[in-house]
Amino acid sequence: MSKNAIWGIIILMTVSLMGIVALQVYWIGERLRLEEGYFDTNVFSALNNVSDKLEAEERRKLDQTMFNPERLSNSSIMGGDPDPFSVESAIGFGFISSKHRFDSLQQDHTGTLGCPCIECRKERAKTIEEAYDRRLTKLTFFDHPLEGRISAHHLDAFLKQEFRNKNINLDYTYGVYSPVNEAFIIRDGKYNYVADEDYFGSQAVSLPELEDAPKNSSESNILQNSKFSVHLFQSSTKLEPPGHLMVHFPGKTSYVWREVWTTLGAAILFTGIILFCFVYTMQIIFTQKKLSMMKSDFINNMTHEFKTPIATISLASDSITSPIISGSPDKVQRFAKIIKQENQRMNNQVEKVLQMALLDKQDFQLKLTQVDVHEVVRQAVSNIGLRLEKKGGKAEAIQNATNSFIEADLTHFSNVVNNLLDNAYKYSKEDPYISVTTENVANGIKIKVKDNGIGMSKEALKHIFDKFYRVHTGNLHDVKGFGLGLSYVKAILSAHKGQIDVKSELGKGSEFVLFFPFLVN
Repeated sequence: MSKNAIWGIIILMTVSLMGIVALQVYWIGERLRLEEGYFDTNVFSALNNVSDKLEAEERRKLDQTMFNPERLSNSSIMGGDPDPFSVESAIGFGFISSKHRFDSLQQDHTGTLGCPCIECRKERAKTIEEAYDRRLTKLTFFDHPLEGRISAHHLDAFLKQEFRNKNINLDYTYGVYSPVNEAFIIRDGKYNYVADEDYFGSQAVSLPELEDAPKNSSESNILQNSKFSVHLFQSSTKLEPPGHLMVHFPGKTSYVWREVWTTLGAAILFTGIILFCFVYTMQIIFTQKKLSMMKSDFINNMTHEFKTPIATISLASDSITSPIISGSPDKVQRFAKIIKQENQRMNNQVEKVLQMALLDKQDFQLKLTQVDVHEVVRQAVSNIGLRLEKKGGKAEAIQNATNSFIEADLTHFSNVVNNLLDNAYKYSKEDPYISVTTENVANGIKIKVKDNGIGMSKEALKHIFDKFYRVHTGNLHDVKGFGLGLSYVKAILSAHKGQIDVKSELGKGSEFVLFFPFLVN
């Protein structure tokens, strides 16, 4: 798959994910608005029911008072007006005339006050009801203050019952606001203002004497600005309602969010899973693409590494079979030696590949013996020193360790040291210098292989221990190898319970720090 195709897929999937997230946010927002609307509807319904109950309770009490014989005999209550609630009226039609079953017989209209026809009886009943409503308005709105018309105990009970019926189980604060007093006369079941009992006479309501509540307190402001507000006793007057019932729910936001928490949590969870799978898939694609490139590079290098010795062997074989060469034993021996060397070279390359396969499968056994680190280092430095001399450089062994014996596999340990020196040589510049320093540390020995070669970038340092990875040298392809050396080194260090660290800077060389324990547990 080409790089453009991969980036095209990434862009499409990113746009799709952003669209999914945007839709989730939109639908969750809609769900929040629906839950809030449902909650508000229930609250207003409960408050309206409470308002209706307060009006019904007042009407019942006034009915009992107005039709009380003692009160009917007191003309001062009616203000000197003709009493529409005479005993005869109360018995004949009264306030309950709307429930009276009128005579269905048709009679002639006489126009007299006592005309028994249906139309006149309806008119008289209507007149009585209108007079009652006027008297009710006067007795309540004009004569009685708002705090005297409401029982704080009943109001608290009505609110609890209605909120319970609506399944609203939240803490709340409430109050009855009086525009006349410009303050709350009732707050959370307690009176803040007291009615004048002179308005009630023998029917006076006993109210507790409490101090006036502060009109501009922060709690009062919060409650006064609450959107949950209904008019009280609106039906008793056509004027501005005498009071407002207001409720505030401090935990409303949390309550609404709790209702959508399951949906929100599921959306976040599944969106997170999709995002994780997307990122993980992209990482795998890039890793596989990089691995594919490294394998292709490995095959090309392997082909090149094998092609040279094969061509050399082929040329030497042809030379031996030539009559001119076959007659000269010295020349035959020379070409035979070349064939042997090139054959050994190919065997070494094949052995490296097979060793890495065994290391990947963990299908190998270390042949642990007591190994003298200094001896192995001296031999390796001596071998690489001969090659460095051709470039005008040198190799040096600095043996500071007092205890140089460790438990290790001699073959693999020697390969590790030689691989690091071989890499230092391959990536060296003019006048190369390689040093190998040993020193004792707690529970083991530390080996530092340092060079003044081309160094590595930070990006290269992240991948140098990956199989088939080779540090790029620009357009030059003179550095041979399969990219297996450092991967092999790290695998052997891990098998010996050791560690390897790298310090490098472009143009200033590299330093490999190896730690081998004295004993492999």
